[in-house]
Amino acid sequence: MKSVVLITGASSGIGAALAKVFAAHGNEHGHELVLVARRQDRLAALADEIAAIGQPRPTVFTADLERRDAASAIAAELSSRGLEPAIVVNNAGFGLTGAATALNRDEQLAMIDVNVRALTELSLMFVDSLARHRGGILNVASLAAFLPGPGMAVYYASKAYVLSFSEALHRELADRGVRVTALCPGPVPTEFQARAGMGRIPAGRALELSAERVAQIGYDAFMAGQRVVIAGIGNRIVVSLMRLVPNALILRLADQRPHSARGGQ
Repeated sequence: MKSVVLITGASSGIGAALAKVFAAHGNEHGHELVLVARRQDRLAALADEIAAIGQPRPTVFTADLERRDAASAIAAELSSRGLEPAIVVNNAGFGLTGAATALNRDEQLAMIDVNVRALTELSLMFVDSLARHRGGILNVASLAAFLPGPGMAVYYASKAYVLSFSEALHRELADRGVRVTALCPGPVPTEFQARAGMGRIPAGRALELSAERVAQIGYDAFMAGQRVVIAGIGNRIVVSLMRLVPNALILRLADQRPHSARGGQ
């Protein structure tokens, strides 16, 4: 079986940036890429872009991680091509802005399917091959993992799960030589905001990092075997300060609903 780096949500944003970073270092580690997302045209264009810089053209296929059989379908597709993951990058995810009681319940459950269930299944499904190749798992969480999230309650809760789960796996799998890192970016200008119904908060722009910078930070932390990496010094300061602020105040500041002073992000 040929070892690969499996990256979900690779068609745009941080996922596409992560694909480029891993591709740029492909010769060092000998792993080609498998890119998974819902949009075949975006994946094909990204694969062509990576091939154009002299790297092996990634294998691409589409999958909708909201489907309960998505992880099994990915595993079957890999096996049929003689491929097995050395590294799994769980980047796929989405958010929705609005009060949990007002948002569509099925859409919120679909968010849990993508952000939590699929990530969990893909993290656990390939542990034997990850151990064989001394590889690991890079899970994309968020600065939201450290906050309560009124106005994006399910999204924030899902990212808190990703952080907690990843930290536990980091400990559990260490003896097998499997690295597990949780990448926690703050604001990143990508398509995520549009899908979530979020606007850009002027005050948040000071904390923004490009998708490319976040991807490089995540890659470096993963290769170094870090448990958690918060992308950007400003975001690290924010997380440190939150430990000093009462939860009641954090709830008010984090409120994403339209009546909030923070607006729509």
